[in-house]
Amino acid sequence: MIEPATLPHPERDVIELTAVLFALSDEARLALVRQLSHGPLDMVDCLSLGANTPKSTRSHQVKVLREAGIITSELRGRRRQLTLRRSDLDARFPGLLKAVLGAGE
Repeated sequence: MIEPATLPHPERDVIELTAVLFALSDEARLALVRQLSHGPLDMVDCLSLGANTPKSTRSHQVKVLREAGIITSELRGRRRQLTLRRSDLDARFPGLLKAVLGAGE
C-alpha cells in the first residue's frame, strides 16, 4: 500500500517567532487559529476562511500556518484535519498564544 504524501511540519525546536508572528498578522489566519483553539476541524469546516473564499486561498492560508509551526494538517481519508499546535507553541513561546488569542476578545 502506498502511503499518502505527508506535508512538512517544523519540529518544535525550529519554530521561529518571526514566522509565527507573520502568520498571525493576517486576520483570516488569526480567525482560523481562534477557531482551532476550540479543537481540531476538517479544513472544509473552517468557517473563518469564508465559504466564498477560493480553495487556492484557503490552501495558502493553511500552508502559511502549517509552515510557521502553528497548526498541523493531517490527511484523514479524503479530508484534511487541522489542529492547533498549542503544546508546541506554549513550550517554545510561553504565554504568546494566550496573549494573541485573548487580544481580540
